Amino acid sequence: MPRRYRLLWSVCIGHLTNDIFASMTPVLLTFLAASILPMSNIQIGLTVGIAQLLNALPQPFFGLRADRSGGRRLGSLGLLLHVGLFTLAVALAALTQQYWLMFFPLVIAPIGSAALHPVGALHAAESVPRRSAFHMAIFFLMGQTGLALGPAIAGILLDQANPNLLGRMGELVGVSAFGIQSDVTPILWLSLISIPGIALMWTSIPKHHEHHAAQDERKSQGDDGVKQHFPLLAFVILGLIVVLRGLGQQGSVAFVPLLFQQKGWSPAAYGVITSSYWIASGVSGLIFGRLADHFDRRKVMMLSMILSAPAFFLLPAHEGAFAFFLAMAAGGLSGGAHSLIVVMAQDLIPLRKGFASGAILGFIFGTGAIGSLAIGAISDQIGLGATFEIVAVIIAVAGLLSLLLPRQVKA
Repeated sequence: MPRRYRLLWSVCIGHLTNDIFASMTPVLLTFLAASILPMSNIQIGLTVGIAQLLNALPQPFFGLRADRSGGRRLGSLGLLLHVGLFTLAVALAALTQQYWLMFFPLVIAPIGSAALHPVGALHAAESVPRRSAFHMAIFFLMGQTGLALGPAIAGILLDQANPNLLGRMGELVGVSAFGIQSDVTPILWLSLISIPGIALMWTSIPKHHEHHAAQDERKSQGDDGVKQHFPLLAFVILGLIVVLRGLGQQGSVAFVPLLFQQKGWSPAAYGVITSSYWIASGVSGLIFGRLADHFDRRKVMMLSMILSAPAFFLLPAHEGAFAFFLAMAAGGLSGGAHSLIVVMAQDLIPLRKGFASGAILGFIFGTGAIGSLAIGAISDQIGLGATFEIVAVIIAVAGLLSLLLPRQVKA
């Protein structure tokens, strides 16, 4: 395999692995709250929200570091930190049943994810520059696939390890090899799947001098000789869209497992429906990206979000197969704009793609964190059903704002 494609697939596999563990958190917290460590909605929202915030805030800094160094250590050690602290948090929750002992490693772990994302986005775009948009879509598809697989994997593993959970809530079956009195052992062993991704990134991402040599070559060929221009109005509008979309689309997904756990669904069932949300979001990124290449980008973004609003509104009221359809419609339609937003940000700062990726991804994740906190607090007051109806309105407003963007953003 040519080295440039090995580089692409190393960051894609790292992204896949990272996001598998990132998306397990809501399912894991729902399981812990129901059977091991009682938590309120606001505590769940606080944990998810702070974790998302610490995933978001450092990304511009890590993006700058990736632009300068190539990000070999940032990417591989970031994945190691994320998975390692996540595993420690799971073990502490089951061993001690203490919320705060679980809380700190679980919310610090995403700093490792924050290091990985701008590194991956940088090299996905630069592995083959003439195909940067397509490779960026692959990179995000792998991440969305990880987000889709994580909840289902966690739910199925917990269901298999605790077959009598629904019949005797709180009386868990099995004792792990680590002396844990509740069977979360499969989640602990799952951390071993991170080893290939860590190894691939460490051996494939260019070293510092190699990265700078490649940058110098691109400059000599004129690829980076683009005159700098920063359209402030477009940036502000894009920021508003990210804020509203993050409050709705990303903030709400943390509570999809809880919404269906309250209806009596098993961990496997509410894990799978959460996965269906992320699967649809991942596939739709390629579809909407292709549409945006041929039609007005603003209208594609608008339709993706406005059409998702009815699905968010109806989701709490339905069960069975139709609930799965609504989850896929909500996730797929609202998630279709994700890769478009990142490509727009890179176009705004073409000479600092690592920083541009880190800044916009950090902003996206940050608004999702605020959304999780807000939805946790609001749902404790008015219930999750009414809260999802509010989410539907927020998503529709974000879609309408897309029409205020310029028809084409140029660097």
